[in-house]
Amino acid sequence: MASTADIKNGVVLKIDGQLLSVVEFQHVKPGKGGAFVRTKLKNVVTGKTIDRTFNAGAKVEIENVDRRDFQYLYNDGENFVFMDVDDYDQLTVSAATVGDAANFMLENQTVQIALNNGNPLYVELPASVVLEITYTEPGLQGDRSSAGTKPATVQTGYEIQVPLFLETGTKVKVDTRTGDYLGRVND
Repeated sequence: MASTADIKNGVVLKIDGQLLSVVEFQHVKPGKGGAFVRTKLKNVVTGKTIDRTFNAGAKVEIENVDRRDFQYLYNDGENFVFMDVDDYDQLTVSAATVGDAANFMLENQTVQIALNNGNPLYVELPASVVLEITYTEPGLQGDRSSAGTKPATVQTGYEIQVPLFLETGTKVKVDTRTGDYLGRVND
């Protein structure tokens, strides 16, 4: 057990059986009454944020969350298999834990996985990835980059919106947080 003096950004607390990461914290000492710590906490699993206030000196439970680099190997149908880049151990992660990251993962790609007592909590991708368009309708003569968008399927099977002038086989940069098209990549 630790006290509220140990609260810092990025620390993971265990409150009511849930793992919450500290996004913001502020120690407040009002002129009247006791000091307290005002925090903004983000649920590690669901991503939901909450505000929570602790009295100064209150005991909090700090959890150890280990973020390590893994290489994505393959999807066996229900689960995703990763390899630790340091000791080559394989880790099987459920599709529910991987979540939307599956839309942007390519085989042999390096990702970061947060582990708590050996249990995977979530998969963290780089901010953007380069993917190849495997199918899109052909563009029309005179289409410009600012004219509009059309759906395009990338090599992971995910569908994004791209400018009308892009064709099948083009490599594009995609934002992994929103799924938005960021630009064309020239080899």
